[in-house]
Amino acid sequence: MRDQLGQIIRFGVVGGINTGTFFGCYLLLHPWMPYFAAYTLAFLLSMVGSFFLNTYFTYRTRPTWKKFALFPLTNVTNYVVQSAGLYALVTWAGMDDRIAPLVAAVVAIPFTYVISRRILVSRGPLPRDAGPEGETEERQPSRLA
Repeated sequence: MRDQLGQIIRFGVVGGINTGTFFGCYLLLHPWMPYFAAYTLAFLLSMVGSFFLNTYFTYRTRPTWKKFALFPLTNVTNYVVQSAGLYALVTWAGMDDRIAPLVAAVVAIPFTYVISRRILVSRGPLPRDAGPEGETEERQPSRLA
């Protein structure tokens, strides 16, 4: 339980770093390209950074090409939950549409955490020297980086 709480806290830290990285990249790219191209490139760059921060820092596992390919599902999940939450909060709950996106973003965090954990943390049989999460991968060299 304590390790999972640590993961949740590290996940939040990575989310903050990821948001700052995205916005910083967007501001740096925007003067040289159309805003939507800058947005898309910043989004992709921050997603790659988020993948590595979450594998190494949040879940303390090694990155693999398979995990890298599946990682965008966390962003799709986040988008779907936030969009549905935004719609429900504004349309059905009558919440102010300037505040509802923040509430929807907070509501999406647990869903994003669960999906990213499923993608990034291995679920194989526990080796004898496995830690509390069943991970021994951190002692092995990375397959991606």
